[in-house]
Amino acid sequence: MIERETMSWDDLGTGTRALAEAVHADAWIPDLVLGISRGGLLVAGGIAYALGVKNTATMSVEFYTGIDERLEMPMLLPPVPDLVDLDEARVLIADDVADTGATLALVRDFCAGRVAEARVAVLYEKPRSEVACEYVWRRSDRWITFPWSALPPVGGGDSA
Repeated sequence: MIERETMSWDDLGTGTRALAEAVHADAWIPDLVLGISRGGLLVAGGIAYALGVKNTATMSVEFYTGIDERLEMPMLLPPVPDLVDLDEARVLIADDVADTGATLALVRDFCAGRVAEARVAVLYEKPRSEVACEYVWRRSDRWITFPWSALPPVGGGDSA
């Protein structure tokens, strides 16, 4: 059985604020906050508000198909953001968790050569992640149950 950790809505506020404070403490304010859909959307919004960054974007990546079940490799889903005129921009990539790190590696590699610098902020980082995130609220090796995915979708179906 997979060990689980449950995150609350209050934890989301606390975690995103702590991530923003860590970014600010580095004196590195991004020009753009890029949220990875879906779990990173709330994280990106919270960080952007806390840092006063109005330029935000989203990038959809499909990887998880269920609890600890995933595709062979992550896939970018359309529409893919156009990072035109951002070659001098600092981009903060935000997501809920760096599990294997494959999704973050895909997005970071997508940004490489298109932006001046990209850093990663996540609520949770797991020891097996292939990406070492610059900003991490908590480290855990458990399956994280996030408040936005704790209940099944309205009308049934799978929230993965």
